[in-house]
Amino acid sequence: MEINSNFTENAKNDFHLVVKAREGSQKAYADLMQRYKDSIYFMVLKMVNNKEDAMDLTVETFAKAFEKLDKYQPEFAFSTWLFRVATNNCIDFIRKKKLHTTSIHGMTDEDGEEIPLQIKADTLNPEESSIKKQQTEELKLLIQSLPPRYRKLITLRYFDELSYEEIAQQLDLPLGTVKAQLFRARYLLGNIINRLDRDDI
Repeated sequence: MEINSNFTENAKNDFHLVVKAREGSQKAYADLMQRYKDSIYFMVLKMVNNKEDAMDLTVETFAKAFEKLDKYQPEFAFSTWLFRVATNNCIDFIRKKKLHTTSIHGMTDEDGEEIPLQIKADTLNPEESSIKKQQTEELKLLIQSLPPRYRKLITLRYFDELSYEEIAQQLDLPLGTVKAQLFRARYLLGNIINRLDRDDI
């Protein structure tokens, strides 16, 4: 992988970090995340207009970018590629959210008349319920492999469905610390899941 001669100093530094990250350097991953997490977060926030969604999407952006790091080609600066990953991730999220909203509130025909939706009383059949329960149990087992403080945060956020503010209050931690640690927890969990997926192949 050759560096683009037109790169700025920043882009050259990023390139060297990407090379190290591909070789397995956790510090290089951390440095890249530290360098761009704020600017990615604020760009995402403008797109989705919700702080908690923006935080989750920022985490997902880095998880996806790091997972696909071998696909990055240095004809563009790493930052350009990373922002494209973030933008695509947001577009997918917005599209899914619109579909979800449509399915809840019903659809309208060409004249603007609402079309009633046929909603099944029992959304999950017994087999689907069993699969969902099994997946939840597997996820809980994965979470057990995280360090205790991250385990607690993931449980409160995604199983107890508390807001960042509620978690901060319950654990008596500054809000910024809760967000930063959840960021790291999600990243670690993503790595564990990716490793398991690769082992299954």
